[in-house]
Order: sequence, then structure tokens, then C-alpha cells
Amino acid sequence: MSKKTYFFLILILGSLTALGPFSIDMYLPGFPAIAKDLHTTAAKVSLSLSGFFIGISLGQLLYGPLLDRFGRKKPLFIGLVVYIIASAGCAYATTIEALIFLRIIQAIGSCASAVASVAMVRDLFPVKDNAKVFSLLLLVVGVSPMIAPTVGGYVTAAFGWQAVFLILTGMGAAILLATALWLPDSYVPDKTLSLKPKPILLNFWSVLREPQFYTYALTGAIAFAGLFAYVSGSPLVFMEVFHTDEKVYGWIFAFLSVGFIGSSQLNTLFLRQYKSEQIINIALICQVIVGLAFLSVALNGMLTLYITIAFLFLFLCSIGFTYPNAAALSLAPFSKNAGSASAMMGAIQMGMGTIISVAISMFEVPSAIPMVAAMATSATLALSVLVVGRRRITEQVEVQEGATAGGLH
Repeated sequence: MSKKTYFFLILILGSLTALGPFSIDMYLPGFPAIAKDLHTTAAKVSLSLSGFFIGISLGQLLYGPLLDRFGRKKPLFIGLVVYIIASAGCAYATTIEALIFLRIIQAIGSCASAVASVAMVRDLFPVKDNAKVFSLLLLVVGVSPMIAPTVGGYVTAAFGWQAVFLILTGMGAAILLATALWLPDSYVPDKTLSLKPKPILLNFWSVLREPQFYTYALTGAIAFAGLFAYVSGSPLVFMEVFHTDEKVYGWIFAFLSVGFIGSSQLNTLFLRQYKSEQIINIALICQVIVGLAFLSVALNGMLTLYITIAFLFLFLCSIGFTYPNAAALSLAPFSKNAGSASAMMGAIQMGMGTIISVAISMFEVPSAIPMVAAMATSATLALSVLVVGRRRITEQVEVQEGATAGGLH
């Protein structure tokens, strides 16, 4: 593969990967403006974010089998067309209910790009290069939250929130064109694959029964829900409680993303000397301590803008260590059905995100406490699940070792 071909493939796959994060983060600075134009509250506008998470949860489970059964490009094209139509519809939504519905459809469309890009890395590149390519795509995902809300803040201030969705429409169209022209067919469809519900559900059930999977998948998803609490609650906290404008909010969001990205990159260095089990232990304990301290300060009315930013930075740093190790440990037992395990893990993660973002949207009084309480609760629950789940893993190992020893006799 020539360097030029390699560059174009990475560029297109990176664009596919970035579509979801941009769709989540770019419109966040527009929450107050959307609330004003649609005659509702910023808290109710956050339900459109919850709707997006619902769409991603459904899409994670939908596109895996479709991409194997029909090849990569056909489901991807359909998903991108759905995304383009829904994004344009969001720009012209006149009620909050219409916006929420269209965001669900937009998410289902965008999910095709995320799932397909992961599958196509395995198709298009040698196995020895996969880790390098995935690292580049992960960097794109990490940088997107730094760029998207900052750009969104300036666009909203200059042209209105509708312009953000028109830009997303243009991004979807450009990616569809690039995919059609320059992305090669990378997979021969498996026409023997059944799309009937029963075999698909049985496959997912076999994944869910594995103690190591449900322990670390739940731990990671619940811990990561703290990030969803921050994303859902931060527009209200920064723009209505601390009265920052759209531009300043975008820069704060970008700065806080540095903590998450930086810690996730440091995690790769720590893995040279420590096991994932050790790192996730320490990271989760730190996440709980930061979350509870943050909640204590909030309940005592001591939060200021800079104290809030400092606590959020530390909390996001903890998640940057927690989540990658939880994901790696949850997928470790699987070889054949790693795709199903990955889809199930993503669905659980987005399901948790949906629950926590809906819970935050129920509190319409401008206050940081709902967001902070959700973050502290998610960290504490995640640590509890890890402690209990590890006992089940140990019990399973002891049973298997006992069975092996009995067989030898």
C-alpha cells in the first residue's frame, strides 16, 4: 500500500469515526439559544442529547450483523443518507419534540459510520498495523471534543444554532461522497449469516453470561456515565449558573477534553509496567474520591467557576484511565464473537449514558448539584460493581481449575 493510499484511507476512516463525536458536541453551546427559539428550557433541550444516546445504543446492535451480511459499503451508504436527512431536519425543527425525534434518527444514521470504520480497519490493513491505525482513529475521537464545541460556540454566536446542523449535514454529504469515490470494497458479504432475531440474541446472551465481560463492561459503562453526566449537564452549569457565553463554554470544554485525552495516552505508558487490573483499581478509587469531594463542595455552596473546572478536569482524567482498561478486560475472553461483545459493550455504555442524561434533564432549576451528584454516584456504583464482580470471576476460575484437576485424575 502506497503512502498516498494509506493517508487517504486514514483520512476517510478518521472522518467516519469523528462524525458521531462532532454530532454530540458541536451543538452543546447552542442549548440556551435552542431553548429560547423552541420556547422550552435548556434542561428539556438536553433530552435531545439523551435521544442521540438512545439512537447510538440501538445502532450499535443493528449495524454489526448488517455489515457482515451485506458488506461494508451498502449499510454505510444507507446510514449516511439517513444521517444527512435527519441533520437537515434538525436545522429546521420548530418544536423540541421534533428535535428530539430527529436526533434519535440522526444517531442511528451516524452509528453506521462508527461501526463500519472499525470493521474496515480489520479488512483494509495488515493485522500488524491494526493497533497503529486504531490509535490514530482514537486520537481523532479524542481531539473531536476539543474542536467541535469551540467551533460550535463561534458558529452559534455568529449564525445561530441552526447553522451547526447545516454544517453537520454538509459533513455527512462530504463523507458520503469520499466514501463512494475513494473507499474500496473491503469485505465479501457473508450471505449465509442469519439475520433472524433468535440466533443474534443467543449470541449476545452467550456474551452476557461471561462474568469477566459483565463485570468490566458494567464497571466501564457506569464509570463512563460520569462523562455523559458532564456532557449533558455542562451547558446548563457553565452558561446558566456561571453565565459564560457560547465561545467561552467552547474553550472550557476543549480544555477539559485535554484531561481525558492526556490520561488515556498516559495509560498506554503505564501498561508497560502495570496490569490493567491494577490501573483500573487505582483510577476508580481516585474517581470516587474526586466525585465525593466535588459533591461535598457543591452541597456546601462553595463552587466557583474555577473550582468546578478543576474538579471536572480531575474527574475526566480518572475516566481516561478507567475506561480503556475496563474495555480491554471485558473483551479479553472473546476470540470468535469479539464483534458481538464489542457491540454489546457499546450498547451498555450508551444505555447508561441515556439513563444519566435523562435523569439530569429532569432538574430544570439552574444548579450544578444534579450533574455533580450523578458523577459521584456513577463512580461509587462502578467501584461497587467491580468489587462484587471480581468475586464472581474468582469463583468461576476456581470452578474451572477444579474441573481441570478432576479431569486429570
